[in-house]
Amino acid sequence: MKKLFVITCFLLGGISLSLAQQTSPVWPGCENAEDVKKCFNQKLSQHVSDNYEYPQNEAGEYIRGKVTISFDINKEGDVVVNSIEGDKPEVKQAAREMINKIPKMKPGTLNGEPDSRTFTVPFNF
Repeated sequence: MKKLFVITCFLLGGISLSLAQQTSPVWPGCENAEDVKKCFNQKLSQHVSDNYEYPQNEAGEYIRGKVTISFDINKEGDVVVNSIEGDKPEVKQAAREMINKIPKMKPGTLNGEPDSRTFTVPFNF
């Protein structure tokens, strides 16, 4: 009987979790998009190409590198950088500046309430 009760609780808990409705953050300009996630990804790609400024060394050569950036779009729709991993400090700083320029947006929701979303994205600059 205890096993049946535990299994029932587990199943009901799983069903309620699967019924939770989530929405993605909405980038400005994606409000009426048919596929908000696809629009978000396109806007992020465009933002990177428009806003990343390659750092230069003392000889004026561009410094290239790979970084992995973890950031949140919080409940207010603001971007918060959690971490940036990479080998070159100049590239990490340029990546941070670029991510911090992401515009405020409509936050994602969970069951109709604003909810923070975490993104982890690798970049090769």
